[in-house]
Amino acid sequence: MVSSEWNEIVPLRVLIANERRDRLALLARVVGGLGHVVVAVEIDVKDVGAATIRERPDVALVGLGKSSQHALELIEQIVRESSCPVVALLSGEDPVFIREAAKGGVFAYVVDTAPEELQSAIDITLRRFAEYHDLQDAFKRRAMIEQAKGILMARHAIDAEQAFAMLREHSQRSGDKVTEVAAAIVHSHLLLRSPSGEH
Repeated sequence: MVSSEWNEIVPLRVLIANERRDRLALLARVVGGLGHVVVAVEIDVKDVGAATIRERPDVALVGLGKSSQHALELIEQIVRESSCPVVALLSGEDPVFIREAAKGGVFAYVVDTAPEELQSAIDITLRRFAEYHDLQDAFKRRAMIEQAKGILMARHAIDAEQAFAMLREHSQRSGDKVTEVAAAIVHSHLLLRSPSGEH
């Protein structure tokens, strides 16, 4: 990740996965040369998930080795076990692999690049990943507020505008955010429902 000054690199924890051992060693040197810490170097699909959980990397780099299927399985395991973006590293354009990797959860891809270009790709990926999570969080907050409004509407026989006004007023009185008030309503509603599922 880049700090406020473009030239200053903040060290990242990087997991590298590739079925080709020679490529792993080379990439580890490049990543280390950029000032990052290589926390794991994996070849086997069966080991990469555990390494991801154990090391909690900031970013994972997966190289396309001899088998595109192997690389896709590496990506799938990392995505399943991690909350970091995965960048696929290719030696040339491969639209079929890129399409499959995107379905598997890869966040970006880079075609054989110089170290500076790799760093730029990592920076952009991390920014987009953060934006994606901010957007996901915004959707979750909105859904929570809508759910709480629905509960208040059913409970008090009021419309959506009145329900939101209740949320906002309680938020102002309590000093809690509207989303926190909404979450409390939704969670307490789930706990207070009768066993038959009636409200």
